[in-house]
Amino acid sequence: MNNKKVSFKIVLGIFLLLSIFFMNESNGQETVEGLHFATGKPVQVTIQDGKILKVKSIEKLSVENKNLIIAPGLIDIQINGYMGVDFAGPDLTLDGLHKATRELWANGVTTFLPTVITNSHDRLIKSFTVLAQTLDDPEIRNSIPGFHLEGPYISPVQGYRGAHLEKYIRKPDWNEFLELQKVAHNGIKLITLAPEIEGAIAFTHKCVKSGVVVSLGHHNGSAEEITEAVDAGASLCTHLGNGCANMINRHHNPIWPQLSDDRLSISIIADGYHLTKEEVRSFYKAKGVARTILISDALDLAGLPPGEYVRGERKVLLTQHVVKFPAENVLAGAASPVSVGVGNIMKFTQCSLENAIQMACTNPAKILGLNDRGKLKPGLRADLILFTLDDFKVNIKKTYVKGELVFEKQK
Repeated sequence: MNNKKVSFKIVLGIFLLLSIFFMNESNGQETVEGLHFATGKPVQVTIQDGKILKVKSIEKLSVENKNLIIAPGLIDIQINGYMGVDFAGPDLTLDGLHKATRELWANGVTTFLPTVITNSHDRLIKSFTVLAQTLDDPEIRNSIPGFHLEGPYISPVQGYRGAHLEKYIRKPDWNEFLELQKVAHNGIKLITLAPEIEGAIAFTHKCVKSGVVVSLGHHNGSAEEITEAVDAGASLCTHLGNGCANMINRHHNPIWPQLSDDRLSISIIADGYHLTKEEVRSFYKAKGVARTILISDALDLAGLPPGEYVRGERKVLLTQHVVKFPAENVLAGAASPVSVGVGNIMKFTQCSLENAIQMACTNPAKILGLNDRGKLKPGLRADLILFTLDDFKVNIKKTYVKGELVFEKQK
């Protein structure tokens, strides 16, 4: 009789273990291991239904995960294209957007805002018509919550307008913007404009009221004009230190008022070429971790072989790191993914990996109101990257978007 009871208990135990196992399988649970980006300690992240179920400390990592760091996926709020796919180009297609998204996954970017720069109204309509298709596309919609319109309501002055074509720059037009927003399926989440141009403050009020984040960029606004724009709801500065004339007044220029206003966050291109390490260090010290956002501002040429190309009706030169106008020998755009900025800001400022990840993940999510991502926290989306950090270089090994493995580096 006792033997039968023992046998029954063994069978029951096995049954319960199998039940738990199959229950976990049916619930779609998956575990991912790595060194926590903030603590450096081994953790196991459990994923269920596209979300982080729990983050648990473990004694050590398995051999295959040794030295892998785990962090939330990178978020790039300003990127113009990638691997030959121009988000504002006349030949943009949904297939091209799939290609660019997959390439960005390979660089650890799990969320991004395709960015469209100054152009004719008809071209902008066409660009946003194609981009809007991504919002309902089952493969890439989880990585594209919306779009960034950089211009056309910016300064027409040379230097401040940067690489934007002067002939397409114009004053803010709310009705025109509403047309763009309509074809974009209300997907324009961020707009860059100049506060000093006629109508900019009233336009800012309307944008903020409609839920669009307003960023100041490509401008020569005075301290008073910048304050007025911030009072109207502007909350960000687009690639501070760039989109600015080479010769500026040492006292009265647009940089100091933006740095000194604690209501403004800044985005910066930390590729090592658009800003000097001293500029990056100074901007970081002025704004701190909480108000600094890393962006790539990469052009579609990023990832392609170096050489001469024709873009935006002009000839440009792609080097290993940046895009230049060869005749003027000035920068035309960036060519590095935002993961490069993560390593560089650590190198330039001596900040921690935890702080760098906050500037590339948490802060951009916060400013866009994407409260479901940007942190390694239970209940949030399982947007994860596993990587190694070698001499300040981020080497992506795996990328998860909403719990789905979308990239794994082949050994």
